[in-house]
Amino acid sequence: MARDKDRLTGVQKAAILFITLGPDASAPILKKLPENDIQKITFEIANMQKIKKEIREEVLQEFVNLNKAKDYILEGGFDYAKNLLSKALGAQKAMEIIEKVSEITQQYRPFSIARKADAQQLLNVIINEHPQTIALILCYLQPEKAAQILSGLPEDLQSDVAKRIATMSNTSPIVIEEVEEILEKKLSNVVRSDLATIGGVQTLVDILNNVDRTTEKSILEELDRHQPELAEKIRDSMFVFEDIISLDNASIQRILREVDMKVLALALKGCSEEVANIIYSNMSKRAAQTLKEDLEFMGPVRLVDVEKAQQQIVSIIRRLDEAGEIVMSRGGDDAIIV
Repeated sequence: MARDKDRLTGVQKAAILFITLGPDASAPILKKLPENDIQKITFEIANMQKIKKEIREEVLQEFVNLNKAKDYILEGGFDYAKNLLSKALGAQKAMEIIEKVSEITQQYRPFSIARKADAQQLLNVIINEHPQTIALILCYLQPEKAAQILSGLPEDLQSDVAKRIATMSNTSPIVIEEVEEILEKKLSNVVRSDLATIGGVQTLVDILNNVDRTTEKSILEELDRHQPELAEKIRDSMFVFEDIISLDNASIQRILREVDMKVLALALKGCSEEVANIIYSNMSKRAAQTLKEDLEFMGPVRLVDVEKAQQQIVSIIRRLDEAGEIVMSRGGDDAIIV
């Protein structure tokens, strides 16, 4: 079989996998699949004459990597899985695997009917539920839809739900099934029709990145009063140094006026070419050349020092954002703050 692995369909890869595993290992797995899939796979198996050794090994390795990624995601979330896979396979390969696993898990994700529902309809149905139930449901929604619902909750309920999302980790599948069943019954009139790792800081960050500025500020201020460490952790995750490329030129120029050039040089050490170029393009030619020379002659530096310098710049960006001196994209009606 002379075709490249990347040109194979999913069914063809499955057929190669079953052939490679042999009948004893394949039969128990195959019989658990839907009849339609069994027919497609057996057809491919019957029509495969020769399979190159390297193709078999690559398909088997992809299967192993996908299962590793799934286990890592269940254990610690997508960022955790990406970090571990990047160390083993490189960043690009890790992202390819994560994206494939994400596509697969999205197809079988709970609360599918809620994900299809209109945000306002869903809000009307769940607004009187317990905050923990609301938090659980929002964890399974698209961030944009979850943001709309979170914005529509009363202010005192917003911060409570946000806190529960950020501190949620493992939820029993039985609880998820019970909540999903009740929600489906309530939505049936308005919508046509193992431990699950959900929630956490990143889930809340994804939601907050899509809400309006007023809602975000209200939630973070409330968390500041009751759980300041959690609030700080959320802020740290909401904007990272590399996100500077999302800012407009005027905002970047305003930020650079506040940054010490030694700190900036250290922050740029090892950053992406895209980030470096957007910094250079917002400086005078002389200043940009001086900065490039500083970087060129800078010796080895500790990663912790680079991260500290980047965090200093992020803190400046936060301060200027709070003061309304820079433009940052937001969700909701006030998508631009001047």
